[in-house]
Amino acid sequence: MSDNTVWWAAEDFWRKTAIWVTTGMLLVLMVLTFDSVKQITAGSERVPAYSVINNRIYYKFDQDRGYQVPVIGDQAPLFGAMLTEEQAEALVNKGKMTVQARNCMNCHTLLGNGAYYAPDLTKAWLDPSWGAEVVREQLMIQFLMDPETNARTFGSGRKMPDLEITEEEARGIVAFLKWMSSIDTNGFPHGFKPIAQEGD
Repeated sequence: MSDNTVWWAAEDFWRKTAIWVTTGMLLVLMVLTFDSVKQITAGSERVPAYSVINNRIYYKFDQDRGYQVPVIGDQAPLFGAMLTEEQAEALVNKGKMTVQARNCMNCHTLLGNGAYYAPDLTKAWLDPSWGAEVVREQLMIQFLMDPETNARTFGSGRKMPDLEITEEEARGIVAFLKWMSSIDTNGFPHGFKPIAQEGD
């Protein structure tokens, strides 16, 4: 640094500053990454454990937050069978892998990621188009296995193609979608109206 250059204008100062800022931001990024993983792991405060599929999941308007939030209710096991945490995880993973293998996000979105040709699936378990809770499981299975016959286009003319989903895969997808509906997504998707609840 020449005698007439002020310290904050020196090349050496800015080089060291860049190194320190980059190192500091890297540390911040690492901390945020570990915290994010902790927040989105199944079994955390906002992402219930997989065994939540053994319970009734519904929505309730939260006055403080200003939107619908998921509520975990009494026992209501999928397909009438209570599952252990390991069994529930295996079934949910079967559904998740099937969704990925069939490239469902080529038309649908999950948590806002994917395409917007077909409905967002984040809260599909609570979608009012299933009519009533008592028939929802069977209607979802029938639709997934034979979407042509059981299509619900609601005037859009858009139909899901037959992806040759087996009953085992369909059950996994339903489990995955039920688990997804239990995630607290801070009101996403906006303006979602859930299926009619008991007592409504």
